[in-house]
Amino acid sequence: MLPSHLKPKRKKIDILYYSLLSAEAQTCRPSGRIQGQNPPPGQCNTENDSDCCKDDKWYTTYKCSPPVSSQTKATLTLNSFEPGGDGGAPSECDNQYHSDDDPVVALSTGWFNHKKRCLKYISIHGNGKSVRAKVVDECDSTMGCDSDHDYQPPCPNNIVDASKAVWKALGVPENKWGEMDIYWSDTD
Repeated sequence: MLPSHLKPKRKKIDILYYSLLSAEAQTCRPSGRIQGQNPPPGQCNTENDSDCCKDDKWYTTYKCSPPVSSQTKATLTLNSFEPGGDGGAPSECDNQYHSDDDPVVALSTGWFNHKKRCLKYISIHGNGKSVRAKVVDECDSTMGCDSDHDYQPPCPNNIVDASKAVWKALGVPENKWGEMDIYWSDTD
């Protein structure tokens, strides 16, 4: 048996342990990598400056996204949710296509949260303005570079992929559409 002065202080160990767990829960580390391959001719839709996978390039994958707060920092990107658009297949939430004139978004896998945000609204703040948009799809951070993902790389883990209507509502000039730093939050 150890003398009392050599015994670890249980409370300090517990606090340290829970502090480490809390820090771990707030980080979002890569979950893996996939190797790209060039798409078959004409199989990658480059509308809205979408990237296509490239032979032997490695792409990082994520199962998580940064923690959500009242002002979650993200990158706004441009996507078409219409038939034939760079979004590919119908939306994950309702198996429907959506007009570019409707304020709709796809969220990175962690924020999409196994469809828990499906058909709910988020508030997007950028360019000095705000817009309310409906979550209709996932921007897949776990997979890519295949026919199911239009031969595009996996999404980064911090993406709000938005329709043209969102960009218009934020007052961003069309020649500046593509990528923009924003904040978003859940709404009622």
